[in-house]
Amino acid sequence: MHVVVMGAGVIGTTAAWYLLENGHQVTVIDRQHAAGQETSFANGGQISACHATPWANEHTPAQILKWLGREEAPLLFRMRWDPQLFSWGLRFLRNCTDKRARVNLEKALRVATYSRACLKDLRSSLGLEYDHLEQGILHVCRNEDELATVEKATRQMQEFGLNRRMVSATECLEIEPALRDSNAKIIGGSFTPDDESGDARKFTELLADRCRARGAIFRLDTTITGLKQDQGRIAAVSTDQGDISGDRYLMCLGSYSPLLLKPLGIHLPVYPCKGYSISIDTTGHNGAPRVALIDDSVKMVYSRLGNRLRVAGTAELDGYNLRMSERRQKIIADKAFELFPNSGDRSTIEFWSGLRPVTPDSAPVISDTKYDNLYLNTGHGTLGWTMSCGSGKAVADLIDGRKPDISLLGLGIDRF
Repeated sequence: MHVVVMGAGVIGTTAAWYLLENGHQVTVIDRQHAAGQETSFANGGQISACHATPWANEHTPAQILKWLGREEAPLLFRMRWDPQLFSWGLRFLRNCTDKRARVNLEKALRVATYSRACLKDLRSSLGLEYDHLEQGILHVCRNEDELATVEKATRQMQEFGLNRRMVSATECLEIEPALRDSNAKIIGGSFTPDDESGDARKFTELLADRCRARGAIFRLDTTITGLKQDQGRIAAVSTDQGDISGDRYLMCLGSYSPLLLKPLGIHLPVYPCKGYSISIDTTGHNGAPRVALIDDSVKMVYSRLGNRLRVAGTAELDGYNLRMSERRQKIIADKAFELFPNSGDRSTIEFWSGLRPVTPDSAPVISDTKYDNLYLNTGHGTLGWTMSCGSGKAVADLIDGRKPDISLLGLGIDRF
């Protein structure tokens, strides 16, 4: 059958690949000139199952109140009238309990670990090279409160089968020697040896080329304007280049998915959360890390991508606005050079922002819908790169009528 995939980011492109693997004809639609040009373009670069802790937990409401109005806060609300954010926020607060956080952690971790295994298989079979490193992820802490939080998360993830362990300050320096030059005091952390890093954009572009070689059609520079329905089925995708029809339709448009689904009577609680990243040229410098890191004190991640250091962080709830705050850009750069002062030259920094599609429970939506030929693969939040291969394979199997290798319990749109 012919499957029309909406979105050519890492989520849509991986789904397209697995649909081709299942023997289907595939058309991918995207408004950009190439695959992987929006949220996948310059993200944190980590395949981080260890980062699957839900945003909503028992401590989050107090943290949000503490951060209100602070431009430097890791999570910033741009206050204005926004019914979509208000509705999403109420659902988010309902998930801020220890019991729900544990359930949501299991769901996110289930997808993340399955996806990590799928990525390894895909990379091996296709020989893809995208500046990936398989050296694990080191989670560093600067104070005892952070360390206690990381220790609790580590214990829970160990219970769910993740290979993650606590490490001392000395072990942190042994795992990543570049921390020896740090201006921040590291008191300990955790290490997840099976996690990885790599350039999501490069991966997506390479996989899109492989999809084309298998017969997929990419309709690029094509803006989707709506979905046409007829008697309980989707009849076509309306675009500025005309209608595009198929037998099945797959929504992979991240933060923009709710806007196209709402006219169909499907209310998807996905909200755009703006994240920032910087890319530092490390050429001629020997102080950049080789191991991917997470610095919990400032909610930032670090990934070595060839001769670049990618640093990403902050969460800004500001609707669909991609405008970057110069102050927040400076904060990311300052914190990066505080941790790794010899990593590169500030003059080489490239700034970027993208919209992460976040659900209230921090788990993706991998689901069929009330329209019998419309499927969803969206809402992956900060873990789109991490979850891409697994969710793509699972939704391809779902569309194919097969039972996916991973349980989709709790990942359907019906949970909302």
